[in-house]
Amino acid sequence: MAKRLDLKDLNIYYGAFHAVADVSLTVPPNSVTAFIGPSGCGKSTVLRSINRMHEVTPGARVEGHITLDGEDVYGSGVDPVGVRKTIGMVFQRPNPFPTMSIRDNVVAGLKLQGIRSKSKLDEVAETSLRGANLWGEVKDRLSKPGGGLSGGQQQRLCIARAIAVSPDVLLMDEPCSALDPISTLAIEDLIGELKKKYTIVIVTHNMQQAARVSDTTAFFNLEAAGKPGKLVEINPTEKMFSNPDQPATEDYISGRFG
Repeated sequence: MAKRLDLKDLNIYYGAFHAVADVSLTVPPNSVTAFIGPSGCGKSTVLRSINRMHEVTPGARVEGHITLDGEDVYGSGVDPVGVRKTIGMVFQRPNPFPTMSIRDNVVAGLKLQGIRSKSKLDEVAETSLRGANLWGEVKDRLSKPGGGLSGGQQQRLCIARAIAVSPDVLLMDEPCSALDPISTLAIEDLIGELKKKYTIVIVTHNMQQAARVSDTTAFFNLEAAGKPGKLVEINPTEKMFSNPDQPATEDYISGRFG
């Protein structure tokens, strides 16, 4: 079930380096929020902190609060693995397990949880592949390696794998940057369908994509090299692209910098 995501006074560090400063925002359930901004401004760092992927980097730490329906994902005793089940992630480049079958790619997370029932795994595989709008293309070759699919199909396979464990939130880090325009359109259409069930946050460098797929847009910026990235503005996407509050947002969206 989709849940509300809240970031409050979020500061992210890599050792002594202050990467992101004072980010506060809310992502409502069943919505798509796009993070935009120039390279190095902290978009992906914030995204990775939401499901505690950030902390796999040595020396990385987070201050502040990230809550899911009021529960702090960094609370004492909270298992990071459990957080990553609840908050799924799709990466920039499709990363299926190349020698594993299409079916086993989808249900890998369930197997890690100890689920062994063939009928249950088959059911989830079909449901997830349908949810990722891939079932019709692969239903006759589920035993074939996932690495044999096209790039766009592989990315949808990764989305199927992410939703197979029934997350509440889906994070997508530039999910279309390695794809051709037709595959990109398929993923964008899919995002529109997925928000009926999930809360979605997407990082994208593509302004048109942010305008097409998101309900809300958050603009991050970097004041200067060596300074932390900051959230400059967050607003409904239509307002952000037609009448932003901040001059820096308008400059970025209109292509005057970044």
